[in-house]
Amino acid sequence: MKNLFCFSLLLLSFTVSAQWYNPDKVDKKLGYKYGSALNLAKERNYDEALRLLDGCIADDNRFVDAWLSKAGILSELKKYNPSIESYQQAFLLDSVYASNFLLSYSIALAGKGSFAAAKNAVTAFLTKQNLNERVIKAAQYRLSCYNFALEYQQQFQTGAYVFQPKNLGDSINTKFSEYLPSVTVDGNELLFTRRVNNRNEDFFISQKRNNVWSNAVPVPGELNTDVNEGAPNISQDGKQIVFAANYGNEGEGNFDIYMSFLNKTGWGPKINLGRNINSEYWETQPCLSPDKKTLYFVASDPSGFGGSDIYVSSLQPNGRWGQARNMGAGINTNADEGSPFIHADNQTLYFTSKGHPGYGGNDVFMVRKQADGSWSKPQNLGYPVNTIDEEGGLIIASDAKTVYFSSDGWDSRGGLDIFTFELPTHARPFKTLWVKGTVFDKKTKQGLPSNVELIDLSTAQTISNVQTDEEGNYLITLPVGKNYAFNVNRKGYLFFSENFMLLQKENDSAYNINIPLTPIEVNASIVLKNIFFDTKKTELKSESLIELDKVVQLMKENPTLKIEISGHTDNVGKPADNLLLSNNRAKAVINYLLSKGIAATRLSFKGMGANQPIADNKTENGRAQNRRTELKVLGK
Repeated sequence: MKNLFCFSLLLLSFTVSAQWYNPDKVDKKLGYKYGSALNLAKERNYDEALRLLDGCIADDNRFVDAWLSKAGILSELKKYNPSIESYQQAFLLDSVYASNFLLSYSIALAGKGSFAAAKNAVTAFLTKQNLNERVIKAAQYRLSCYNFALEYQQQFQTGAYVFQPKNLGDSINTKFSEYLPSVTVDGNELLFTRRVNNRNEDFFISQKRNNVWSNAVPVPGELNTDVNEGAPNISQDGKQIVFAANYGNEGEGNFDIYMSFLNKTGWGPKINLGRNINSEYWETQPCLSPDKKTLYFVASDPSGFGGSDIYVSSLQPNGRWGQARNMGAGINTNADEGSPFIHADNQTLYFTSKGHPGYGGNDVFMVRKQADGSWSKPQNLGYPVNTIDEEGGLIIASDAKTVYFSSDGWDSRGGLDIFTFELPTHARPFKTLWVKGTVFDKKTKQGLPSNVELIDLSTAQTISNVQTDEEGNYLITLPVGKNYAFNVNRKGYLFFSENFMLLQKENDSAYNINIPLTPIEVNASIVLKNIFFDTKKTELKSESLIELDKVVQLMKENPTLKIEISGHTDNVGKPADNLLLSNNRAKAVINYLLSKGIAATRLSFKGMGANQPIADNKTENGRAQNRRTELKVLGK
């Protein structure tokens, strides 16, 4: 309120006062000291420049230029509150002379988030006569930014949010620069770049134990060299790293993107991702999707929209990366885009841009993947995450609120440090849990390389599709707030079926599920856990089609396979009614398979009623398990 009051006084004096201050009449000795201060400021020796300016003001507190120059330096140092105070002192001394600095004053006001006052200041500036075209254009650009900020505040009501960045501490940050952090899905491994001896960029890693970060150490293995390695991104399971580096003649061009895999002794050799990703131009800032099937990165290819653009590539069945594709005009602009980060939910992408409407300079934006695979319109994350200054990229932990980013502000240990803060609610992705375990042969207990899939039951959208390692180990991310079908497939086996109902309830911890796959042989059976009916109804619910199509696929991949579908109920109600209900439900499944071209000679069905319970009917959980649809192999 004080700032707005002072600004009102400024406007009043601007309209009724005449200019009295004349810089040509400043005492020569004072002018010499002032000139020395300006020279120091040009050399970026701001501390000494401010000391001399304070000396000028002490000698003559009506020295308007000294107040204005002090304000400008403080604004450059992002010390916006004292900058605003210095500007206002100059306005009170001579509002007409100081009105030439209303544009700069507006920037300081916006720097501290006073966008309404900033708009008033730049609007007053634009009423001045004889402004040149370049200055008018700059002022109009700032006005558009302030209007955006005010509209954003009105839309999202962010006033109650408190931005409190916290330095990660001495175990992570040093007198050197640390930046470009990356974290695993469990939040217990932090990978980042450190400029060792302010010269060579290497990768360091820290482990979190009992909520405390260990002293960061160079990553073990073959990654760190005498060449700069940068922009690392660790996969959600902590077993792959993608990064950018320039190894001279080894690569395709300037900076290329590489990958490394974790082995028993550390990180293995670097692997250039090839010409579908890398070119003669600059490729950097790679980010791997949670299922490790999609790669996002930044390239400076001149065939793009302008500046640097964000590109995407998909992993092909042969294990190679497909031809990179520009993400298009919805995300890329004729200015620079960068720092892509796909959250563990595999649906929310964050990136920086200078081209989309924002606060000025580089802002952080988010987009969400739609059911048809397209991306939503970019949304600015808003103030104070974004400011009038240049913002770098950020990453968000699986809890959907913990942010890690690098900055040289606040209580830096030296250069860039890694900080954390809590993301405002409106800018959050989906909180994400995860499921991990081992897929194995039910008979031999040997691990099986398999395909693991998570599908949104409401939209049939595949959220994640991962491949286990050679020993059958898997990790798949699980965004909360939706209901999912969970399937595991391997040729020669019946698929595994499970679901996670997280639309109306939220589990507090991750899941650990070891999965036995049943070989396809006579009398082998599985429960189809994603076949759904309404209470006492026999019509298949639409969510069932995902699982039914898996059965269709199984039948087509095994053209001689014969199966029986059996329906089961709990013991609530009359036995005859339950028997009829279960029979008609099994028949509904068969009818769907017939509609998809599966021959009737390969299909049979049976209603079992409540005669074959697999759990205690005395509890709701037990009754739910007994209400099921089973698939049994009758012939191969």
